[in-house]
Amino acid sequence: MERLSSSAPIPAHLRGSVMALGNFDGFHAGHQAVVGRAIERARAEGRPAIVATFDPHPMRLFQPDTPPFRLTTLDQRQALFARAGADAMLVFDFTHDLAALDPAAYVRLLADNLGVAAVVTGEDFTFGKGRSGTIATFAQLGLPAEAMAPVTDGEGVISSSRIRDALRAGDCATATRLLTRPFAIEGVVQHGDKLGRTIGFPTANIDMGPYLRPAYGIYAVRGLLADGRVLDGAANLGIRPSFDPPKELLEPHFFDFAESLYDQVIGVQLIRYLHGELKYDGLDALMAGIARDCEQARQILAGTPHVA
Repeated sequence: MERLSSSAPIPAHLRGSVMALGNFDGFHAGHQAVVGRAIERARAEGRPAIVATFDPHPMRLFQPDTPPFRLTTLDQRQALFARAGADAMLVFDFTHDLAALDPAAYVRLLADNLGVAAVVTGEDFTFGKGRSGTIATFAQLGLPAEAMAPVTDGEGVISSSRIRDALRAGDCATATRLLTRPFAIEGVVQHGDKLGRTIGFPTANIDMGPYLRPAYGIYAVRGLLADGRVLDGAANLGIRPSFDPPKELLEPHFFDFAESLYDQVIGVQLIRYLHGELKYDGLDALMAGIARDCEQARQILAGTPHVA
């Protein structure tokens, strides 16, 4: 699958596309419906299917001090879009200049520069300066467009906001249901203080980067290695109150696994929240607490099917 940039020429074989247009952070069930319809239409018309996204997120441009809130990285989105059947992902370089385009200029960018033949998006999608363009504006300006109704469940519209709220509350089950897969943090395994190794619980330390911060605490997790292997484990996500100085990390310990993962990119799925972070009174209490958490995580994961 190809990754394209809005600031570079579009290859000839990807012009004339049907484009799923949105941000698609999280790529939850509602986003999947939009992208699925764009791919379906593209196949029916013999056109390439492109999924667009924005980087940075518009909120980051206009409110740079907003705490981290991302549900996926660009690499994760590209993999998810490819699995859905898209031919390419186009990344809009979201700048003040792009945000200042009026709707007519925005449509010219899509149709002329990017070779888009039709757009599929959500009913609430807006574009152009002051968010003045709507789904009806596309047709008025000569670009065929189709709007998908929101996907709902028994509690309302499925949205990234609901997923973020669930993760902040430690509700992994709800986040998994809305995403249709577990929330996964992906990053490079860093060298740490290696204390876990000395007490029998080595960890793969990952910086949280731009991701939303879920509830701090202990989780049953699954690790996704680059070679396709899946590892069960338990992880601390937070600031490690038993250690000084505090440092925010995701620290998964994978069961029955002794290989080095340093400098490798791995994914860590949050399967179940066990409890909040605890400060233990001494090393023996810490080791006993970790052992209890690992046993509970083993039991949970043994009864939980793997979902990629």
